[in-house]
Amino acid sequence: MPWYFYLAFKQLFPSGKRFSFFAVMAIIGVTLGVMVLVVVTTVMNGFAEKMRETVHNATGDIRITSNAIIYNSQEFIDKVKKFEFVEAVAPHALGMVMLKNGDYPGFPLLKGIDFELEDKVLPIKSYLIAGDLKDLDENSIILGSGFAASIAAKVGSSVEVYTPLMLEHMKKDEVLLPRELKVVGIYETGWNAIDSKSALVALSLMQELYGMGEGIHGVSIKLKPGVDIHFATSELKKAFANSPYIISSWMEDKYNQDYLFVLKLEKTMMFFIMIFIILVASFSIASSLMTSVIRKIREIGLIGAMGGTSSQIAFSFCFQGFFIGIVGTILGCIFGIIAIYFRNGIIHTILGITQRKDVLSNFYQFTEVPAHFLLSDFLIISLSAILIATMAGLLPAIKAARLKPSEALRND
Repeated sequence: MPWYFYLAFKQLFPSGKRFSFFAVMAIIGVTLGVMVLVVVTTVMNGFAEKMRETVHNATGDIRITSNAIIYNSQEFIDKVKKFEFVEAVAPHALGMVMLKNGDYPGFPLLKGIDFELEDKVLPIKSYLIAGDLKDLDENSIILGSGFAASIAAKVGSSVEVYTPLMLEHMKKDEVLLPRELKVVGIYETGWNAIDSKSALVALSLMQELYGMGEGIHGVSIKLKPGVDIHFATSELKKAFANSPYIISSWMEDKYNQDYLFVLKLEKTMMFFIMIFIILVASFSIASSLMTSVIRKIREIGLIGAMGGTSSQIAFSFCFQGFFIGIVGTILGCIFGIIAIYFRNGIIHTILGITQRKDVLSNFYQFTEVPAHFLLSDFLIISLSAILIATMAGLLPAIKAARLKPSEALRND
């Protein structure tokens, strides 16, 4: 073993001691920092994956929409179905309405669907938390859970629907009475943007409310398993290149992109906030090593006088920071994985003590804390921790390397 390695280990593990107090405290600091980073990034990845899945399931693989009404709807649907990668197609019509339950008004986005076709594209049945989709007909409506709560509606309530078509009739001195519908179901996708602002009706009813005839506003597409969504989107855009249709995958939707960007930004911000734990630990490493340099000036001078080069002396101190970073990172990853493994037990214990067991289901629509391991995150955390710990030993190493043997030996 080279003498500078031996000197580094001798300072980390003094004679008569298994570990120095300085080494133990420094390793604990790095361990805690790495552990927190592993837990936070893994849980944030879990939340992001869960929300991505929720957004995907709520919107479908690909949507083809138009700013104008598509009147040749069946011909259009048949054309989309001819693509080999398409498994199912569901037409829809969308429009804003005013919906009133007693004295509680609301302005949801009303979506007209063909239930049998829609169920092949989106998991509508799994979203229903009250009522039965089979009861959906031309005189009924299904409300998003958030919107239903905002107008105090429940299954069995009667609501009135006011549409822009009424204004057109008023211009002709005609009166069109609001349509009275029965609430036959409440659904919840887990995505607040949909649950709080939308409602479902039969496609034929939506066409009647908006005076669309047999027209639609677009279709939702489900791809066959294994089909690349980017390839499918590209092929559809080529096929409808000269048409007014807007074709986008669920990932290309502007709102979805912004939503997923915010999730990624939250994870990045959490990483930078938590990495300060390792930075604080690095200050303790730097101060301890600097103290060691000052206390051992004569010894450093003697090593230099015996032929030790400045780079070897510097490496001896820098290696101590590197060693602490390695050990702390390994222990931090191990304890982080253990904490993630028992995360749900820990969370449920805390929720049980605080009597808040329904918080997760109320706000996130799931009762378990999700986790998703990414090798890239582990590599970034590990390399960052080791680099910071090594850099913490760099300043004391530079000071030790600059000591001149003659001046160091005269030091009292």
